[in-house]
Amino acid sequence: MSNRTFTMIKPDAVKNGHSGAIIDRFIKEGFRIVALKLTKLSAEKAGEFYAVHKERPFYGELVEFMSSGPIYAAILEKDNAVAGFRELIGATNPAQAAEGTIRKLYATSLGENAVHGSDSDENAKIEGDFFFSGLEQF
Repeated sequence: MSNRTFTMIKPDAVKNGHSGAIIDRFIKEGFRIVALKLTKLSAEKAGEFYAVHKERPFYGELVEFMSSGPIYAAILEKDNAVAGFRELIGATNPAQAAEGTIRKLYATSLGENAVHGSDSDENAKIEGDFFFSGLEQF
């Protein structure tokens, strides 16, 4: 059980002005922000981050979308962080997400689903380290 997870507020949610409300929700749900930055992924960096999906049909679209505008990257801390955060954000498809979840509230489609959340403790560490050096994690 990890106490940290990684998230990104995706370009659609940033563009639509939902970043503040989403970050506020993280805090209200008891997550402590241990690293946070506003950044923009190049297509190369987005491709590197999502390399696990390289063979999937949506990979090119995903890379294009994730490099289309700024994102917030964050490492969050809380007991059982990965599972708790996945519950908070809801299903990948906002049409299937539970009421009150971040994706139900702020996502517009399966492809533009507002936030990324790590799916395992191992990936949370890998993804957090992709964006933040040890000096940037508190």
